[in-house]
Order: sequence, then structure tokens, then C-alpha cells
Amino acid sequence: MKLSIALLLTAGSATAFAPSSLVHSSYSRHLNLATKSVFCKHSALCMSAAEANVAESAAIADKDTDATATSEFPPILQELREVAMRLHTREQAPREGKAEEPKKPAEPYVPTQADYLQFLVDSYVVYVALEEIVNEVDALAPFRNSGLERTQALETDIAYMCEKFDLQRPDAGKAGSMYAAQLKNMIKSDEDVPELMCHYYNFYFAHLAGGRMIGKQMSKLLLDGEALEFYKWGENVNGMKDTVKGQIEELAKGWNRQERDSCIDATAAAFMGGGGINGYLYGRNPH
Repeated sequence: MKLSIALLLTAGSATAFAPSSLVHSSYSRHLNLATKSVFCKHSALCMSAAEANVAESAAIADKDTDATATSEFPPILQELREVAMRLHTREQAPREGKAEEPKKPAEPYVPTQADYLQFLVDSYVVYVALEEIVNEVDALAPFRNSGLERTQALETDIAYMCEKFDLQRPDAGKAGSMYAAQLKNMIKSDEDVPELMCHYYNFYFAHLAGGRMIGKQMSKLLLDGEALEFYKWGENVNGMKDTVKGQIEELAKGWNRQERDSCIDATAAAFMGGGGINGYLYGRNPH
């Protein structure tokens, strides 16, 4: 069982999070925007979210295109998807992927309970940062108390892991601390909201898609089948997701082309931020 799950974790596929390995490439979109290709290098969360996020992103684009067909611009989630798909490899997204295929390790890494605890702690500090920003910035008021918040659930899970497996709660690692600081420093005024929303969307929705798959695999591998609160959103999770997506689109209706590009161009950085935290699950981040 451990070997099969380890192989699953190291299979190179992708999603909304890719770790901090970059392949520099340029390609032209409708406004000749240049982005960096980010590829998923054996990331646990990247691996399992591939098919889920590709399918969900396509559904988002189809649904939101109809909803905002009269807008001057395409739906912002559709534009985000177009860039995100190009950051996948051909194996992950055969029609749209442009990133280079990563080399697979000779020996698959099997994460430990300490690795998973560090992943949860670093995820926690990023969610704290995002929730604080949402609560402090008036333009983000619609996203308060959305039901997607994860800090309380993570507090419960971190305490459970420490007690269950006799572990000391670690300090936040470099990956989580740096990403949380990056997010806090990003917001200086309302003009910075579009860039922040790219990170908000990618971080929350990656865990809602492939993150739940990873939670199930970690549960089998490390927790004797116990499901963490982090991966529980209640029965109305799809309704909450639809509401937040609609709120993102509503917010973006007021953005000009430059502001929309600011959001879209943040995709690679959002992948790096989340992917750095995922590194704890595949042996790349010491702690």
C-alpha cells in the first residue's frame, strides 16, 4: 500500500499548484502577455488534482461564458484557466500543456507524519494571511464568511496530529512563511486586488479539487483512514464554490484590461507559492 501511494504521489501530473521549479518560456496570448512555464515536479497535490482541475476549469469556462457573454472581456476564470493550462505538461494537458516534462525520481518519496504536519502548519499560515487580507480590505468584503475558510479546521487537525502521533507543533517553515509574507505585502491599495485574487482563487480552489484527493491518500498512508477536518466543507460545498466563483466574476467586471492582466500574470507566482508548500509531501523541503 505504501509503495503504491508513493508512486501515485510521484507521478508527474499537474493542477493549480506547481512547485518552485521553473522552466522559462514565452508564448503569445491575445494581448501578447509573457508568462513563465511552471511544471509540477512530483508534487503530491499537483499529482492528484490534474484531471479534477482540468475538468472543473473547463466547466467553469463553459458556465461563466454564458453568464458574462455581454461583457467587454471574457470571464476572468476562463482567462485564468487558459494560462493555467499552458503551465501543465503535455502529459497532463495533451491539447494545451506547454511546460517541460519533469524528470521522475529513481526512488519515490514516501511522506511521513511529520512531513504532513509541516504541510498543514505551512498551509495554515497562508490561510491566516488570506483571511486577514479579506477581512481588512473593503473591496474583498463579499468573500468574508464564504464557508471556504480553513484556519479553524487546520487548527483542529494540527492539534490532532500532534496528540495522535506524539509530535511537537513545528514553526511555519520557509515555504509557508515566505508565501504568507508575499501575500500580505502584495496588498497596498485596491489597485492590488486583481493580483491578490489570482492567489486567492488558486490556493482555495486547488485544495477544493485535487487537495481532497490528496487528503484521501494521506489518510490511507499516514492516518489509518482518519479524515482531517481540513478536507470537510459540508454538504453544500458545490454551492459555496459556485457562489465564490460568481463573486470573483462580479468583482472582475469592474476591472480594465490592465487590471485583468495583473490578475492573470500572477498565475505562475500562485503556482510557486502553493507548490512550495506541497514540497513537504515529496521530500523537497527540509524541516
